[in-house]
Amino acid sequence: MRILLVEDDTSLAEGVCTALRHADYTVDWIADGVNAYHAIQNEVFDLVVLDLGLPSMDGISVLRGVRDKGVSVPILLLTARDAIEERIQGLDAGADDYLTKPFDLSELQARIRALVRRASGRASEEIIFGDLSIDTGSRAVCYQGQPVTLTRREYSLLMELLSRPGHVFTRDVLTQVLYGWDEDVESNALEVHVHHLRKKLGSELIRTVRGVGYVINKALA
Repeated sequence: MRILLVEDDTSLAEGVCTALRHADYTVDWIADGVNAYHAIQNEVFDLVVLDLGLPSMDGISVLRGVRDKGVSVPILLLTARDAIEERIQGLDAGADDYLTKPFDLSELQARIRALVRRASGRASEEIIFGDLSIDTGSRAVCYQGQPVTLTRREYSLLMELLSRPGHVFTRDVLTQVLYGWDEDVESNALEVHVHHLRKKLGSELIRTVRGVGYVINKALA
């Protein structure tokens, strides 16, 4: 899962990025509002963590701007503890949740998981898809009743594809989800991850759409 963090406090941002990457998320970081506004419109993110006090364009303006453009990505606001009016404005402008500073990183991760569940229409942390079961809280994966060990990127790829069974994800979108902006990517990296998932979870789960990308086989649900 790919998260955009928009935060101008360098030490806080570095701590959040480290924690989320240790939890196997792909995290990109922007420190100002204008660049965040354009990135949210033009890139593919599963969730945005947005500070309200930003240089060049404040968080409320970023939020209103992207919602006016029809961008529906879940957005979690970071606010000062005494900024009640800003929190109200943010929720009214289309934010999905907020967290007041200072916050515990484990609470941030729990709120992220809750927003992702809500966005996908799930009521619990368990995903059942045919012979596949996933506990998204512990990231435990079982196939045909047996535990399966997935690498961080294999898990991220699987979760992205399962977020919309039957939807064809392009190679570019999936590569962005897995790697973000910060890493050089081998040309066949995505294909390697798909190959490993097929070996571990059966060859029929992920279908290749030639010249486009990959899709979860809805017939196996």
